Amino acid sequence: MASVDSTGLIVSRRLRSGDLLHAGLAIVLLLGVWSVGGLEVSTGKVSSIEAINGSTVLLPCKYSSCIGIKNLHFIWGYNANGTIMKVCEGVIRGESRDATREPRPYIYHERVEFVGSSTSNNISILLWNITFEDEGEYICFARNPKEKNREYNATFTLIVVDQLREVDNTLTVTIVSVLGGVIGLVITVMVIKAMVVHTVSEECLVRSGNDDTQNGPSGTKSDKR
Repeated sequence: MASVDSTGLIVSRRLRSGDLLHAGLAIVLLLGVWSVGGLEVSTGKVSSIEAINGSTVLLPCKYSSCIGIKNLHFIWGYNANGTIMKVCEGVIRGESRDATREPRPYIYHERVEFVGSSTSNNISILLWNITFEDEGEYICFARNPKEKNREYNATFTLIVVDQLREVDNTLTVTIVSVLGGVIGLVITVMVIKAMVVHTVSEECLVRSGNDDTQNGPSGTKSDKR
């Protein structure tokens, strides 16, 4: 009957556990790199805008990726009561700075113009002569084949109005006025204080001079006999 060395078993188990640990660390590192380098799509710091009926608005959208892009597929869609209607669609071939490789997207809306550029990672569009029917959510989709066609999106909301609302600045004006009054009062008090100190100092100097004149120079007799 063959015997098994217990020491060999222990070493073998340690090797297996070490391999599993290394494999786990490799997976975690890969996932970390993947999450950091993934594609990002953004409509900027402001996700909505109010625009006057009949005006032209910019619907912004930019993308970025630390791992690079190739044949990035993007779509602008309009959310019509839960149904996404295509507005614009195109492909960014790569990160080339060659102007001849700029995307030539398909436009599905007669009042839409593509104003993006692959040189600035920009896939924004213009919407001309807007109407109240254009109000709603516009979604910018992007899919990068380098990330197994995983899709990302960002939403921009358009609000159409007859005229822009006037912002009530009453509270702001009141606060600024109060602060201005307080600052002015503090400055006035400081000026008055400085003038008083200056006047008192001059009076002290005058009195000191008179006392020295009456007493005479040091070391002389003031009374004549």
